[in-house]
Amino acid sequence: MQSDLLAKLKALAEPTRLRIVSLLAQGELTVSEIMQVLGQSQPRISRHLKLLADAGLCERFPEGGWVFYRLMRTGPVSRLAALVEEFTEANEPQVHRDRQRLQELKRLRAEEAAKYFEAAAQEWSQIRSLHFSDAEVEAAMLDLARERRFKQHVDVGTGTGRILELFIDQADEGMGVDLSREMLHVARAKLTEAGLSSRFVRQADASALPLDEGAADLVTLHQVLHYLPDPQAALSECARVLAPGGLLLVVDFAEHHHETLRIQHHHRWLGFPPAQVTAWLQTSGLTLKSLRTLEPEGIEGGLTVLIWAAERPIEGDEDDV
Repeated sequence: MQSDLLAKLKALAEPTRLRIVSLLAQGELTVSEIMQVLGQSQPRISRHLKLLADAGLCERFPEGGWVFYRLMRTGPVSRLAALVEEFTEANEPQVHRDRQRLQELKRLRAEEAAKYFEAAAQEWSQIRSLHFSDAEVEAAMLDLARERRFKQHVDVGTGTGRILELFIDQADEGMGVDLSREMLHVARAKLTEAGLSSRFVRQADASALPLDEGAADLVTLHQVLHYLPDPQAALSECARVLAPGGLLLVVDFAEHHHETLRIQHHHRWLGFPPAQVTAWLQTSGLTLKSLRTLEPEGIEGGLTVLIWAAERPIEGDEDDV
C-alpha cells in the first residue's frame, strides 16, 4: 500500500503531469487535445500519460483511431486528484492559459456535436410526434427507480447522453455506451456542457459491453432494442453486467405497423409484443417487477411506449423468478 502511494506521488512530482491531472479532472481528453492545451509534442505528452497510467492515476480507452484518457474515479486516486485541484491556483498565468485553451476545445467540440445533432433533429422530431412526450416517459422511468440509490449507472445506446443526465441525482457514476462515434461526440459535448465530469461514454456494441459481470446496479436501454439485430442477446448482456438486486429499465415501442420507421429511420423491429420482451428478460435470469404502458392521446395511429422494470435476484431469491 505504501509503495503504491509512493509510486503515485512520484508520478505527480513533475509540473507537466500535474497540469495533465488538473485537465483530466475536468473530463476525459485525447492525446491530441492535451497537446493543444499544453503546447507540447505528442511523444512527450504520451510519455507523461504512460507514467500516470502506470501509476494507476488515469486509464486509457481506445475508440477507433483515437485514445481517450480519464482520471481514475475510485479510491485514493480520486482524493489525490481533488488535492491537486485544491492546490492549483486558477489565477496562476500558466493554469489560467491551460483552462482558457481547454474551454476553447470544449466550445469547438460542442459546435461539431451541434452540427450533427441539427442534422438528426428533424428525423427525431418526426418520430416523437407519434408517441408519448419524452418528459412523461422520463418521469415514468424516474418513478420506477424512486427512492433508490445507485453506485454505477450504465446507459446502453446512450445517444445524446440524456438518460445519464436524467439519473444524475440517483447514481454516483455513469457510463454511456454507443456504437456510433458521431453520437458519442454529441454525448461528450452535452455532458461536458452540463458539467457532468462523473459521466463518460465509450464505444461498444450492446451485445458486448466493456464491463465485468455484476459491475452496474442500474442499466437503462432507452429506445434502443428496435435498432438491434438481436435484441435478446443485448438483454442477456445487460443482465450479465447487472449486480444482484440491480435494476434494468427497458423503454421501447409496443408492436406497431409504421413501416416508414423501418424504411426511413432504420428501425429493424416495428416494436415488440410486451410478452416477448418479458420472456427474454426472464430467460436472461431477471425478474420482471413492473411493466408500464404509455398510450398517446389524441394522436391517430400513435405509438405506444412500454417500460419494463426488471431486477437481478439476490442470491437466495431465485425462487421468485
